[in-house]
Amino acid sequence: MTKPLKKIVAIGGGDIRKIFGTLAIDQEIIRLTQKKRPDFLFIPTASSDSEGYWKHINRHYGKKLGCKTDVLFLIKETPPHKTIKDKILNADIIYVGGGNTLKMVKLWRKLGVDKLLKTAWERGIVLCGISAGSICWFESGHSDSMSFYNPKKWKYINVQGLGFLKGIHCPHYDSATLGVPRKKHFQKMMQKIGGMGIAIDNNCAMEFIDDKYRVITSKPHAKAFRVFKKNKKVLSEIIVGKDELTPITTLFQK
Repeated sequence: MTKPLKKIVAIGGGDIRKIFGTLAIDQEIIRLTQKKRPDFLFIPTASSDSEGYWKHINRHYGKKLGCKTDVLFLIKETPPHKTIKDKILNADIIYVGGGNTLKMVKLWRKLGVDKLLKTAWERGIVLCGISAGSICWFESGHSDSMSFYNPKKWKYINVQGLGFLKGIHCPHYDSATLGVPRKKHFQKMMQKIGGMGIAIDNNCAMEFIDDKYRVITSKPHAKAFRVFKKNKKVLSEIIVGKDELTPITTLFQK
């Protein structure tokens, strides 16, 4: 029996409510399922199960793009483990929303959602998400989670992810949270901790299929970058977007 391809689409940012906000990326996510009407599961844990967020996602992926949509609330509801398992493992697409990465990953580990998501990934279910929903697939990520607790006094932190993908991920690389630029702080973080950073602008995503990747965008200016320390300097190199998939190992060559 052929082993299913493992698929992740990490979206740096963007607004589905805007015309063509992330449309090209969303269409690619659907294409990866090879189904005309895939089962789509939205997990809004990071936004504290925001009903408004779910409404916009449902309208976009359901009414506009033709998916059969469902949602998994984990904060406002406490579904039994079987319900959580059934929803996750019966989906074709699992889309994780943005928000508080730290809170989300802690709850997932408590409920065993992390293990179920790994099983889903290994079964070839398309995992994707934006911002916090992008960070979670990596070993760790540059997160504004502390701003949710004290918006007047906070700092970006490096939050542990699920580790399905190597590297330290920074979403919204070309923007800021509450006026604090992402790019500048992420480069400072990389100066301290080293390793390889994968930074993605708004309206840009990276698609990972097994051990290969490619960059996809919904706006021409949006880019992805490798951010790393070499000879005591932090470098930020554009990851060239190509139509064909490229071996992931090339991302980690300094």
